[in-house]
Amino acid sequence: MSQRDYYEILGVGKQASDAEVKSAYRKLAMKYHPDRNKEEGASEKFKEATEAYSVLSDSEKRARYDRFGHAGVAGGPGGAGGVNVDFSSIFEQFGDIFGGQRGGRGGGSIFESLFGFGGGGRSRNQGHPGRSLRASVQIDMHDVLHGTERTITLRRNENCGSCDGSGAAPGGKRETCTTCKGQGAVNQQQGFFAVQTACQRCQGEGTTISKPCGSCRGSGQEIKEREIEVKIPAGIDDGAQIRLSGQGESGRMGGHDGDLFVEVRVAGEPRFHRDGSDLYTEIPVNWSQAVLGDKLMVETLEGEARMTMPAGTPTGKLFRIRGQGLPRLHGGNRGDLLVRVYVDVPTKLTREEKSLIKKVLELDRKRDK
Repeated sequence: MSQRDYYEILGVGKQASDAEVKSAYRKLAMKYHPDRNKEEGASEKFKEATEAYSVLSDSEKRARYDRFGHAGVAGGPGGAGGVNVDFSSIFEQFGDIFGGQRGGRGGGSIFESLFGFGGGGRSRNQGHPGRSLRASVQIDMHDVLHGTERTITLRRNENCGSCDGSGAAPGGKRETCTTCKGQGAVNQQQGFFAVQTACQRCQGEGTTISKPCGSCRGSGQEIKEREIEVKIPAGIDDGAQIRLSGQGESGRMGGHDGDLFVEVRVAGEPRFHRDGSDLYTEIPVNWSQAVLGDKLMVETLEGEARMTMPAGTPTGKLFRIRGQGLPRLHGGNRGDLLVRVYVDVPTKLTREEKSLIKKVLELDRKRDK
C-alpha cells in the first residue's frame, strides 16, 4: 500500500474531528467503491482510504501516527508489522454503503476481493448480524398529500423452522472448531496489513456441527417470502428512504436482524411542478380577461379553488393561493399553490372580433399621440 500521508488521503487537516474524519471517509468510500466506480485505479484509492480511516478513526493509533508517522502504527514506535484493520467495525459503521454485508457465512465482503481476506474476525459470542435489504416503491402526488401505505413482497433469509436457527439436526451438536480452537478467527498477514479474519472452516462461529440440519444444510437459515407493510407519511420527498428496523435478513447465533431500506419515488404530475411543499401551475387567460380582470377557477390537487385576477394583469404574473400545496413532512402549515397566468393569443378571429379589435387599436394610437 502507498505510504502517502493519511490526512492527505482523506483530505482533512491534522486537527480534524472524529466526525470530520468519518465524513471524509464516507465520501471517498462512496466515490471509489468498486461496485460503483469501475474506473482504473478506483479500487486502489478505496483501499488507500480504508487504510487511512482505520488509523485516524482510532484515537490510540492516531496519536502514535501523529508522533511517529507510519512507523508508529506498524507495531508501535520503531516496531514492525502491519496495521491491524478492524474490517468488521467498518462494516458496522458504514452498513448503508456496503449493503449491510458482514464477514462470515454469506457475507460476500468487498474487502475479501480487494485485500484477499474474508470478513473481519467476529467472536462467536457476538453472532452474525443479518444483512440489510433495499427496496423501492412508487407513489403519486395525491399519496404525498394524504400519506399512504404500500405492501412490499420480498425474499429474505430467516432462521430455519426445522432447527430454529441452530443449524443442527436432532441429535446433532456443536463442537469446538479444530482450526481456530473456538476463537472464530485466525490471524493472517498480507503485505502492510495484519488482519484477524473469520475462520473459513467454521465461518467465524468457533464451532462446527456434527450432524447438520437437513432442511438448511447446517446454515441455520432458509429463504422465505414475506409481505411487508410500509407506512409512507404525507409530505415525503422524492428519493427519500424509510428505514424499517429489523425487517432485513435474520441474524445468526444471536446477531441482530438487518434493516430494510425503502426508497420512495414520487411520480411526476403533469399539471404541477413541485418545489418542496409548494406547487406551481400555469393557466391560460384571454386578452380581455387580462385587461379587464376576472375571477378564475384554478385546478388543485383536491379540486378547484377561486382566484381573483385584477385588471391589467401582464402575462407571466404569479399569484399565490395559500394552503393549497403539499403538507410538510414534519408537520406545520401546508405549502402554497403558485399560479402563473399567461395570455393566450387567439390565432383565428371572426369578422366581428377583428372589427372590434381594430377599433381598440385605433383608440390606443390616438391615446399614444
